[in-house]
Amino acid sequence: MTFKLLTRLVGAIALTLGLAGCMDVTMEIDVQSETTGKATTTSVMGTDVYAMMKAGASSEDTSEGFCEEAGAKLTENDDGSATCVIIVEGAFDQLANAGTDDGAKFEVVSPGVVKVSFSTAEMKGQIGADDAQDEETKAMMKQFFEGHAITLRITGKEILDTNMTKSANGAEVVIPFLDLINGTINLPPELYATVKVN
Repeated sequence: MTFKLLTRLVGAIALTLGLAGCMDVTMEIDVQSETTGKATTTSVMGTDVYAMMKAGASSEDTSEGFCEEAGAKLTENDDGSATCVIIVEGAFDQLANAGTDDGAKFEVVSPGVVKVSFSTAEMKGQIGADDAQDEETKAMMKQFFEGHAITLRITGKEILDTNMTKSANGAEVVIPFLDLINGTINLPPELYATVKVN
């Protein structure tokens, strides 16, 4: 699942109150060289929601969109929740365009140094686009999305520069769904990390 596809999915969920909104999503890009990397998308759907999706799986498209991409691996956890992992590994163009949507951008800025960036315009444009929601709809959305987030993470040998939160493991940002829906998220035009690969 690419970043742009993810933001479209989240936008559709926000507008339709789909059950798939009750999940946490982590997208990690591991920069391995000047030309290759590994993208891992992990989605965790809660126990109650996954049980409802399974119960309705035979009805019209209830489970569409969750762990149905090619190569996706679904794990049903002991607590009744479900984890979906999608891994794409190879050249940057495979990571950036795992589907037909734009994802991360990769740029070699100097020998052995790669900048990875995500535009946030699509995310901010798709989420919370409907301002005409009544109070009941807003309350339902809060129930679906509260406590759930998208985490973007960039890793590599060494993070040289980033506008995300830097850690020993890389750079990351956690974006709560409710902040996107309510329009209270303050994101820069792009999220980026510059990674040393050798």
